[in-house]
Amino acid sequence: MGQRPRRRDARPGPHGGARRAGPAAAVEPVTPEPPRPHGRTLLTQSWHDLAFLHWPLPPAAVAPLLPPGCEPDTHDGVTHVGLIAFRMHRIGLLGLPGLPGLGSFPETNVRLYSRDAQGRRGVVFRSLEATRSAAVLVARGGFGLPYTWADMSVARVGDRMHYRSERRLPGPRGAFSRITVAVGEPVAEPGPLEHFLTARWGLHTTLAGRTVYLPNTHPRWPLHRARLERCEENLIAAAGLPAPAGEPVSVLYSPGVPVRFGPPRR
Repeated sequence: MGQRPRRRDARPGPHGGARRAGPAAAVEPVTPEPPRPHGRTLLTQSWHDLAFLHWPLPPAAVAPLLPPGCEPDTHDGVTHVGLIAFRMHRIGLLGLPGLPGLGSFPETNVRLYSRDAQGRRGVVFRSLEATRSAAVLVARGGFGLPYTWADMSVARVGDRMHYRSERRLPGPRGAFSRITVAVGEPVAEPGPLEHFLTARWGLHTTLAGRTVYLPNTHPRWPLHRARLERCEENLIAAAGLPAPAGEPVSVLYSPGVPVRFGPPRR
């Protein structure tokens, strides 16, 4: 994107400027399988028919948007913003079957890539569109996640996946996305960037004024190459990020995985 990569030893300060590196654990390696147990199961769910679109961003553009104690995670000196569209399926609590009213629905999220002082890599969600108002309320109130209620659809026609979202509440009204990808051949062995963008084993969020890490585990991603045929959206700009410039650097599809989340950790 025409930005000079930041030095890896420069940590963004709270306003995006560099600050002196303090004591911190070594950053854990990127692994295609979970690097640690998730602990007692808090949530179960499945993610189906995922389209992963990613654009590079300078770390300084991302740093002010991360929870306290987190910094942008980088690959080759840049970080990324992801626009991920998929179908959520059968959310359950404490290992129980899917909950009525929360079960299955389309979702589209805007996410950033983070790491903390303990070296844990994760994601930070800037927005998550969903069609289930009950799921929106539970996720916002119980987990501090910025879910929004939207009118959405996911459809497959041949080898093409079509995703549509129009935000309802809360605002800004008019936030939307229209995505079509053509699904290609399976990825036999994902490359370093593909692993970096998809092999994420937790999320950072803020609960009761404190930054916490919510770990997850799932099988190794089954990934496919994908060709982007349509992408009209303003969700990324609505999330407080620079609007993407040019084509994404990575477009992938996955049929999905079952997921388990453990309880929040400091």
